[in-house]
Amino acid sequence: MTDDELKALFASIAVMQREITVAQRENAEQMKLTDAQMKHTDELMKQTDEQMKRNAEQMKHTDEQMKRNAEQMKRTDEQMKRTDEKLKRMGITLGNVTNNQGDVAEEFFFQSLIKDNRLGSIRFDDVVKNMEKHRGKIQEEYDLVMTNGDALAVVEVKYKVHQHDLDKLDRKMHHFKQLFPIYQHFKQYGAIASFHINDDAKAEALRRGYFVLQRSGDLVHTEASASLKVL
Repeated sequence: MTDDELKALFASIAVMQREITVAQRENAEQMKLTDAQMKHTDELMKQTDEQMKRNAEQMKHTDEQMKRNAEQMKRTDEQMKRTDEKLKRMGITLGNVTNNQGDVAEEFFFQSLIKDNRLGSIRFDDVVKNMEKHRGKIQEEYDLVMTNGDALAVVEVKYKVHQHDLDKLDRKMHHFKQLFPIYQHFKQYGAIASFHINDDAKAEALRRGYFVLQRSGDLVHTEASASLKVL
């Protein structure tokens, strides 16, 4: 091998060594970057695992809360059911009380008008209780009806009078002779009888031309309208 060939060989070896050194340096840098990336990935995986753990805990807590809510709703439903049943029983009881009060008032005025069968200056011969009639589309029940030879009085009895009770009396007055045409030629008067009636309701009843009957101890106090309604 000539000197030139040796020189060329050594030069080639030197170039290869430099290239190997550069490649090693690059590999070291790449491995460093890879290690850093793997470390970062490990951190991300650790964070992900922690987040998944927290999510699992949260889901467990949510499930427990939903279970508690379901139990609370069940208890609430049971309480509402008991309350509804109680209110239903109370409604029945209150309804019975209301009916009993109405029956007491009706019986009181019935017995009182049997003893003293006058409305103002008009004397009646008979008092009938609970007259009920259905004809065509009209159906009414009359608490008390007083009659004589040429007049009748429709008496609506309430334990306590409200405005709509006067409207009901208006309707019953209008329907009476349609339901009982035998009284077609009778003079027809109206009266509201009650244990309790406020001043406004009383004034309205008198304005409409009705008698007002009120309980006064064991007696009946009667007020007559200045302009009685006669049908």
